[in-house]
Amino acid sequence: MLQSHYYTGLVEAGTDEAGRGCLAGPVYAAAVILPDDYSHPLLNDSKQLTDRQRRLLRNDIERDALAWAVGICSPQEIDKINILNASILAMHRALDAVAEQKEIEAVIVDGNRFKPWRDKPYTTIVKGDGKMMAIAAASILAKTYRDDCMIALAQQYPQYGWDKNMGYPTKQHRDAIRLYGLTEHHRRSFNQLGTTQLELHFQDE
Repeated sequence: MLQSHYYTGLVEAGTDEAGRGCLAGPVYAAAVILPDDYSHPLLNDSKQLTDRQRRLLRNDIERDALAWAVGICSPQEIDKINILNASILAMHRALDAVAEQKEIEAVIVDGNRFKPWRDKPYTTIVKGDGKMMAIAAASILAKTYRDDCMIALAQQYPQYGWDKNMGYPTKQHRDAIRLYGLTEHHRRSFNQLGTTQLELHFQDE
């Protein structure tokens, strides 16, 4: 059973990202403020759900949330500032957009790394997308919007299989890189055929 809130008496936004371990495409993040009494029978960590469940949940989250938004960092930004900083920047951008809709008084973040956003208190929660409703909701939005992006890019670059691997380092994707080289959407600071920045900077929470 996911918890509804971490902070008592504060308007709390949950945030999470998707795509940090990919070889291609942007990193996406989402931020969500849910009603105090919110519940949903399907709401859970996006990785525990089917694509169909995530799509259904995205519609419900967007309808029910008090505020929500998505933030993006491009492959070029990732190459410039690294995947850790880009993931946090995407979350900050999502929070900035949510703050235009509703005041945020506190932030809860999936994982164990974050940088202060404005002057608001924040808490990082390892595996937070399986513990807190707002983080789970953010994980679903970030995942589905990033998937939409990669499916659209796959129409331009079908040889990489992005509509199936979403830019992750599958054998098909690596073989295509060997055969066709890199595109403008690949993260050039990553070792495309070996260890990625993700493996250097992160351990899976």
